[in-house]
Amino acid sequence: MIADATTPATDAAVIGWFKNLILRAVRMVMDITHNGIALTGLTAAGVVLALSVHEPLRLTLEEKALSLLLQRHEARNDGMPLFVEPLAADRATAGSPADLPKAQANVTFWLAKKYRVAPEPLSALVSEAFTLGQKVKLDPTLILAVMAAESSFNPFSQSSFGAQGLMQVHTRAHADKYEDFGGVMAAFDPVTNLRVGVQVLLDCIRKGGNLEAGLALYVGAVSVDASDYVTKVMAEHVRLKDVAQGKAVSVLAPKPSVAQAPAATQS
Repeated sequence: MIADATTPATDAAVIGWFKNLILRAVRMVMDITHNGIALTGLTAAGVVLALSVHEPLRLTLEEKALSLLLQRHEARNDGMPLFVEPLAADRATAGSPADLPKAQANVTFWLAKKYRVAPEPLSALVSEAFTLGQKVKLDPTLILAVMAAESSFNPFSQSSFGAQGLMQVHTRAHADKYEDFGGVMAAFDPVTNLRVGVQVLLDCIRKGGNLEAGLALYVGAVSVDASDYVTKVMAEHVRLKDVAQGKAVSVLAPKPSVAQAPAATQS
């Protein structure tokens, strides 16, 4: 008797055939997936290697990526550009007080509290003052005391006599000193103004013969009595020296007032 096509033997054979087919399909997918991942890894490695060797290509891709990032920022705001600059922080005159040596950190926080200025930009100025002071053999706390008396750490201040910036250097009178910094507009760059101011202060001290006479020349004693100015600067200088050494100094001590004389007008 001939067996019917639907007998159990036939069903088992069909089921076995389908199982084999499914297993083969699964193996094929796994092989393709595995090879695809490997190929992706090799491709990525090749791209990284190419970028590390080819500097212009890497810079071009970075510029394109930055451009796409800016476009996405604009798109998120209904097409209204925000003029965002992801690298703007790189040009900020600021630093972390936590990165400063103990003495400089003490001075930074004390000045920030007394003059109500953020400690981050003060950190950069204090660090620069200590660096300059070491180079030119001038006490950095004296530099900071002059800065306090002249501008109260306002980098955009200007006196009625035309003295500008942190150290209130008379920009027109000392235009030559700004030439190496790109011109007189650098007077409003805090670090540049500090460096030029220190140079002027040193010239005044050499010309005056001692610190007090130099401070008198710096503030313009030719036209005014500078005794009050010298007293205020020296008092703040002493306080800052104590602060740097870790001594407790009240911030309620009188603030040095901004000089009313034509500061730093000396030749």
